[in-house]
Amino acid sequence: MDTSTSKRIGMIGLGLMGTAMTERLLAHGWRVLVWNRTREKAAPLVARGAEWCDNPLAACDRVIISLYTSDVVEQVVEQMQAGLRAGQIVLDTTTGEPAQSAALGARLAARGVRYLDAPISGSSEQTRRGEATVIVGGDRGAFEACNDLWPVLGQKVFHVGPCGSAAKMKLVTNLVLGLNRAALAEGLVFAEAIGVAPAAALEVLMGSMAYSRTMDAKGPKMIQGDFTVQARLSQHFKDVRLILEAAAAAGQELPLSETHRRLLEQAEAADWGGLDNIAVIKVIRALQRKPAS
Repeated sequence: MDTSTSKRIGMIGLGLMGTAMTERLLAHGWRVLVWNRTREKAAPLVARGAEWCDNPLAACDRVIISLYTSDVVEQVVEQMQAGLRAGQIVLDTTTGEPAQSAALGARLAARGVRYLDAPISGSSEQTRRGEATVIVGGDRGAFEACNDLWPVLGQKVFHVGPCGSAAKMKLVTNLVLGLNRAALAEGLVFAEAIGVAPAAALEVLMGSMAYSRTMDAKGPKMIQGDFTVQARLSQHFKDVRLILEAAAAAGQELPLSETHRRLLEQAEAADWGGLDNIAVIKVIRALQRKPAS
């Protein structure tokens, strides 16, 4: 890669994850050209050294995409397709639909553009601290061409196969992660209901075989009732729907995920979807009934 452009990169999408990745890149000396559907969201990052660009695909050899769904990714790529050219690498960090990711990769490959589906496993805060995991699918050569980038985006990186493979693996990780979070919420509510202080329960859980890393990031927030957003509940609800759709297509029932979906639906109905994903504890806490006399 031309050394004059090797530390220039485009960023399309400045939500929680796109913003966190941009901050990481800027902190590591990268020149980041940013675009977002609502331009005003770019202002804080431009103030920190990022540059606004109307079409990062036209300006950069490597471009990261971080958007809400695969449908939105396709719309934005279509909008900016005049900037596509052979030799580019597009890294799509969206938690998307696997078949759509694979199909987009095939369409871009026909134009000589190498596409990597590269979703991030971790919250925006973990990403900002460099503690996330990057899961990558796509051409091995394109993956290796980004070896200078992976340590900035995450603490661990896994290449898991061709285009679409990472999107599948991200759904697997989000299934387990979401259920870990829901189980922790239910455990803390149960502890409180039977007279065990939630903070004491969390301390024991973290020192027991029940431990998961979810407890580090989300346990204190649940106890403090801190719903400041690291990852929105509505975003995970979208992911759970993708998980269940993929399972249905494979003929597999997922009973725990179906229960989780119903909890998240109740959270959305209560207008808690914009809160941090720990808001599932609010739903579980609301499921109270009088003890049997």
